[in-house]
Parts: sequence; structure tokens; C-alpha cells
Amino acid sequence: MVEETVELRGHIIDSLLLPKVLDQVLARGAEFEIEQIDIGVRRSDPSHARIRLRADSKSDMDELLVALKVHGAEAIESEDAGLVAADIEGAFPEGFYSTTNLRTLVRFHGEWLEVENQEMDRGIVVNASAGRAFCTPMHRIRRGDMVVVGHRGVRVIPLERQARGQLFEFMGSDISPEKPKLAVVREVARELWKCRGEKKKTLFVGGPAVIHTGAGGSLAYLVREGFISVLLAGNGLAAHDIEYALYGTSLGVRLSDGSLVQGGHRNHLRAINAIRRAGSIKAAVESGLLTRGVMHACVTKGVPFVLAGSIRDDGPLPEVITDVVAAADAMRQHIRGAYLALVVASTLHAVAVGNILPAETRLVAVDINPASLTKLMDRGSFQTIGVVSDAGLFLRELVEFLQKGCSQ
Repeated sequence: MVEETVELRGHIIDSLLLPKVLDQVLARGAEFEIEQIDIGVRRSDPSHARIRLRADSKSDMDELLVALKVHGAEAIESEDAGLVAADIEGAFPEGFYSTTNLRTLVRFHGEWLEVENQEMDRGIVVNASAGRAFCTPMHRIRRGDMVVVGHRGVRVIPLERQARGQLFEFMGSDISPEKPKLAVVREVARELWKCRGEKKKTLFVGGPAVIHTGAGGSLAYLVREGFISVLLAGNGLAAHDIEYALYGTSLGVRLSDGSLVQGGHRNHLRAINAIRRAGSIKAAVESGLLTRGVMHACVTKGVPFVLAGSIRDDGPLPEVITDVVAAADAMRQHIRGAYLALVVASTLHAVAVGNILPAETRLVAVDINPASLTKLMDRGSFQTIGVVSDAGLFLRELVEFLQKGCSQ
């Protein structure tokens, strides 16, 4: 059998890191022996565990060590990360290390380098002359880039429970429709007050259901009052927001009373066409054509937005980025440094943004369908707080708390 010794340090008991490591060992048919364990007596005290692992083969052990890195377990025998030069444009070398969204370090010439621009499902490029390491998407790889291969010399820093803050301690990370909704909304309101007061960046990621459920006015309020720093959405949210602003409908349904408008199914096309004739959303606002709504608030308040397109888009609106790689790159530029992301009624955009966000960014996802929230968490965004709720009700209640000054 192949043996390795790993160590765990930090808040490994209250953050459940130790049981997660042992569970992974057993699930993969390996064995463990806890050689040493020192448990902190107070919550602020770190703990330490030294564990000897046994697996049937080197390949089994390598796979096990990769799985344990996510929980902070590191092999004692430290060595520099393996580096291989990329031989072609836009592709990693074979055996490249695939990142998580957790804080990561790589060992280079005996020193640990912090990996910059952390994202999941990327590679790591080391700039030897600058002594820096970067999380890099596949399409940005250039021939000659020194890419980390294998898992040796890579250290992953897990999230610890006590570092998550009031909202995340209050909610945990499980998904259940039975959570007390008003208590959840109040906690989100407190987080938004905190972010605005401390000038921390907040993201709103939304789907068109935000408009369909009549919550466009609530989202516009969040933008106008400075609770949202960046809007990330698709053609749908913007198109139906503008449809409502111009014609009072969303998908041809009059939001004031829920009645169908004759010929209203064409209203979103008319709205898109009007904006295209104006030249852009910004031009429509400046000309007086667009006088209300979410997009109007973004333009007038100077809140940046990224509208990422898809193959099913009508129009699309002029600002929609139809190249998905370019859209992802644009989102990356605006996401950096975000403290909180509020994702409402979106599955595809939620997963896309979740892939880009580092684990340190607090992420609250709201959807009426629990499966959408589970999909986001299963994709690796395990810092997500999932809230099962109607988008419209959630946002309206959130605005009510904010208007009451719920900062405490």
C-alpha cells in the first residue's frame, strides 16, 4: 500500500473539516490513522491534526490528496509545484491542476505564492520573473506560459465557519423551503446596509422572472439607493424591464392587474426595437424615451451592468454581449473585489457567476425552485446560502426592511 501523511490546521472542528476529511478517506476505500491531534479549548483557538493515509496505489493516493485539499489537508513533504510550458495557444498542458474557488497558494522556489484572481475550473500560470501566480482561463493561455501540473506544491485554504459573518452563521448552507423567510430577508437587509456603509462592492445577478413577478421596481430601488454596485443579467431581464417601462407589460401581461393585453406578446419585441432605433439603452435614457425601470436606474446612477447573451435572445438589445467568452471576461472585470452577491431567479447566470466568484464572496441565491439552488451549490459554489422563495415577494420584503432602516 502507498502511504502519505497529511496535516490539518485551523478551525478544523467547528468548521467540520476533520470529519469531512475522514469521510473522504473512507468513501474512497482508503485507510487513516490519526497520529496526533491537538484541539483548541476555545472557539478562537486553532486545532491541529496529523493523519497517516493508506491507499492501494499511487494513483488512488493522488486522487485522494486532491480531494482532501479542498478541506485544507496538506501532505507534510512539501515540494515545489510542477510547471510545464504550454505548447499551444488556448490549451493547458496535459495533467494541469484544475482550481477550486477557494484561496490557493503554489510553492515556487521554496516560497508560497498567493494565486491571484481566484476562480474555479481554471489553470494556474506562474510568472517566474515577477514571482507571481495567476488563476487563468483556458482561452487566455499563450504558448510558453508556465502552467502548474499535478497537485504537489499546491495548497488550498478552506473556508472556516467563524469567518463567514452574521448572515452565514445564521443560515448555514442547507437549502430548505421551511426556513423563516422574514428572518432571512432581515439578515440580507443588514448585510446590504453594512456593504453600503462600508463601501463594499455588491453584485445583483437576476433573471427575467424578477420583472415578470413585478419586482422590477424593487430592484430599481436597490440600484437608485446605492445598495447594488454592479448588475449582471441577460437580454431577458433588460428587455422585459424596458417593455414594462414603455408599455406597462412583461411578456404581454399587464403587471398592474395581471391581465393579458391584446397583441401584448409582441411588446418585448417592440421594446427591443425601440432601443435599437435609439442606438443604445443609455441613448434611450438620455433622449427621454426610457424614463423608469431597472436599466434607467443603472444609467442615471452610473451603476455598471453586463448583459450576457444567449442563442435564444430576441434582438438582442445593443448592449448585450453576444460573444460568451467576451461576456465572461467582462463579468470578471466587474466582479473583482465583490463582498456580497445576491442572485435572484436565475439558473444559468447564477452558475456562470458562481464559477467566477472566489469562495470569500458571500453569495445569497433566491429561487422558487430548490433544484436551481442545488445546482448552483453542486457546481462548487458551496459558500452559497440558498433561499427558496418567490423572487417578487423576496425583493419587495427586502425593500421594506431597507426602507425601515434595518441596519441593526
